[in-house]
Formats: sequence, C-alpha cells, structure tokens
Amino acid sequence: MSKARELREIATEQLEFQLAEAQQSLFDLRCKAASEKLETPSLIRRSRREIARIKTVLHLRDLVK
Repeated sequence: MSKARELREIATEQLEFQLAEAQQSLFDLRCKAASEKLETPSLIRRSRREIARIKTVLHLRDLVK
C-alpha cells in the first residue's frame, strides 16, 4: 500500500500500470469473496482505497496540464 506522497513521485505510465494491477486484484478478491470466505476481508477495502489514491493523483495531474 502506497501513500499519496509516494504516488506523486511515480511517473504517470507507472501509475497507470499500478492502477490496472490494483483493479485486477480487486476483481480477483471480489470473485474469491463470492465463492469462498476470505481470510482477510479487509483486503477489499485496502484495494479500493489504493485505487482511489492512484486515481486521485492521476486526476490532479490532468488538472495541472
């Protein structure tokens, strides 16, 4: 899990790659949660928040341009 400060230092292409990975991870977690009980259900919340952080940083960069 990255903090927003760390994410701001990463290149846009790398952030987009991390966003795609995080979204895939969230999808996998949701599928797993639907089919069986997760060992740590808090992973879904962490994943959603990570996606939100990345999207926020990308959006702020778009506003600056």
